[in-house]
Amino acid sequence: MRNLSITATWLGLAVLGWGSAPAQAGSFSVNPMRVVLSAAKPVAALEVHNDGAEASVVQLELVAWTQGDNADVYAETGELLATPPILTVPPGGSRVVRIGLRRAPDRDRELTYRLYIQEIPPPLAADFQGMRMTLRVGVPVFVAPTAKPKPQLQWRMAAAAEGGIRLSLTNRGNEHVKINDFELSLADGARSLGVQRVSTYVLPGQSRNWLIKMDGSIATGSTLRVKAHTDANVELAANLTLEAT
Repeated sequence: MRNLSITATWLGLAVLGWGSAPAQAGSFSVNPMRVVLSAAKPVAALEVHNDGAEASVVQLELVAWTQGDNADVYAETGELLATPPILTVPPGGSRVVRIGLRRAPDRDRELTYRLYIQEIPPPLAADFQGMRMTLRVGVPVFVAPTAKPKPQLQWRMAAAAEGGIRLSLTNRGNEHVKINDFELSLADGARSLGVQRVSTYVLPGQSRNWLIKMDGSIATGSTLRVKAHTDANVELAANLTLEAT
């Protein structure tokens, strides 16, 4: 089974009918699901595979990726090159895309980008009824710093004004971390307060937070334990004091 990117969006392009009219969509997959570049490896390749029965035309777009206000932020960039910029993938076939670095890696901090692969739909037939869907896949692209990795993660937990607990993670290291899930429990591990699946990147120098709904109330000043798992199969655990709002 091929790896599909963590970011995939279906886009409706045209609605020409109502009721039970079918939706048509292209179908392609991407492997690998992320790209890592470095000073020693300034070029990498990935494969776009067409899972459909018709040829698929896709175009590539590279954007700089940052974070702010608990959200991803994207901007145009010329620091990477993707080739070919437009390609046709035959039915059941594959094409190779190459990503190249056009600048030197940063000395102290990882650089972060996304490669978007967008299907270009063929013209609709005159008698088409329904909705045409196109697939847009986003692949993270990371450029390793020349300095050694320096993991430094800081958790914080506070009672939320809207109820529940607000859990925050600040990445003070020089490379990203991806949290796949976390579990809250009493500090002694006697009772779990719930597991949450998140699949969230926290880029260097950035923070992300999550609102955790609770069935009951937990008094401020209580000590709770957070245990998280990353996509690198690393377990992160810390005891935290629940702060006031």
